[in-house]
Amino acid sequence: MSVDSSAVKLVRDRATWLIYLQLSIFATYLYGLSGALPLLRIDLGFSPTVAGLHGTAMAAGGVTAGLMLARITARFGRRAATWAGLAGMNLGVLLVILGHTLPMTLLGFGLAGGAGTLSLYIGMAALSDHHGRAGAAAISEANAVAVLLGIAVSLAVSAAAHTAYGWRVALLATPILTVSVVLAMGRVWIPEADPAGPRTVAPAARREPYGWRFHVATAVLFCCVALEFGFNMWAAELVTVRTGLDPGTAATALTAFTAGLAAGRFAGARLALTIAAAPLLTGALAVTAGGWTIFWLSTHPVLAYAGLILCGLGVALHFPLSLSQVIAAASARPDQAAAMAAVAAGVASGAGPFALGALADGFGAHSAFLLTPILIALAVAGVLTAAPRRTANAT
Repeated sequence: MSVDSSAVKLVRDRATWLIYLQLSIFATYLYGLSGALPLLRIDLGFSPTVAGLHGTAMAAGGVTAGLMLARITARFGRRAATWAGLAGMNLGVLLVILGHTLPMTLLGFGLAGGAGTLSLYIGMAALSDHHGRAGAAAISEANAVAVLLGIAVSLAVSAAAHTAYGWRVALLATPILTVSVVLAMGRVWIPEADPAGPRTVAPAARREPYGWRFHVATAVLFCCVALEFGFNMWAAELVTVRTGLDPGTAATALTAFTAGLAAGRFAGARLALTIAAAPLLTGALAVTAGGWTIFWLSTHPVLAYAGLILCGLGVALHFPLSLSQVIAAASARPDQAAAMAAVAAGVASGAGPFALGALADGFGAHSAFLLTPILIALAVAGVLTAAPRRTANAT
C-alpha cells in the first residue's frame, strides 16, 4: 500500500470550478427532463411504452456522442467541444419545452442526451488530467455538486406543475444557468489533453491497442451505470409491490435514493484523497449490496427507504470511481477513454432498466431485482481483477 496517499490534495482553481458548473448544467438537464417525462406523457397523452422511447432516445444520443467524442476533441479541442455540447443540450431542452408532438420531444431528448454526454465526458477527462492523483476526488466532488442542482431542478419541475405557469417553465433553469456561467466564466480555459494542442497527438499513439485492464474497467463502468439507472427507473415500483404504498407516494423513494447519492458523493470526494480508487470502489459496491439486502427484504416503508438511502450512499461512488479507473487504464489517452466510457455508459443506461423491466414482466419486480447483486458481483470481480499489482520493490 502506498504510504504517501494521504498527501494527495485537491486544489480547486478557476478551471476546476468552471468544469464543476458545466457538469451541474448537465445535471439540471438530466434531472429536469427525467422528472418532467411523466408530466409530458400526461400532457400529450403518450402511452407508457411511447414515453419510454424518450429514455431510449437519450441513451442513443449518448452512444452516438461517445462514438464521435475523440474525433471532435482532437479536431476542435476540449474548450470548444464542451461549450458546443452545452449549446446543443440547451437546444434539446428548448425543443422539449416548446414541443407538443412526439417527433419534436423525441428529437429534444435525443439531442440533449447526445450533446450533454459530449460535455459531460470531456469535463470528466479534463478533471482527471488537471488534478492527477486527485482526479478521482475531483470527479466525485463534481458529481456531488451537480446532483444537488439536479435535485433542485427536479423539485422545481414538481412545484411548477402545480402553478399556472406549468412544469415546462422549470426546465428554463438549464438555459438560464448556462447563460449565467458563460457570462461569469466564459473566458476561462479548461485544460487540453496535450499542452501543445489537441492536433499534435501522434497517429501511432491513437492506433495503439488498449490493454486488457482498460476493457475490464470499462465492463465495471457498464455494470455500475446499469445498477444506478435500474434503481432510478424501478425502485419505486418495488416499493409499491413490497410495502403496499400507492404509486404516487412510492415515487418519493427516488428522493431517498438521491439523498444518499448526494451525501455519498461529497463524502467520496474526501475519501478518494486518502484511499486508492480500487479498494474504495470495492467498499462502495459492498455498501450498495448491504443497502440492497435491506431494501429487497423489507416490507415496511421505513426499512425500504433506509435501504434505498444506503444504496444511494454506495452507488454515489460507482460512477466517479469506475470512470476514473477507465481513464487511468488508458494511460495517455484520456479523451479516447472518455469516449469509450460514454458509449459503455450510454448502452448501460438503456440496457439496465430494460433488463429489469423484462424480468419484472416475466417474474415480478421482486425477483427482477435479483439482477442487482449479480451486477455488483460482476463489478467487484472486475475491480479485483484489474487492480494494479504492487510489488515490494516498486517505486
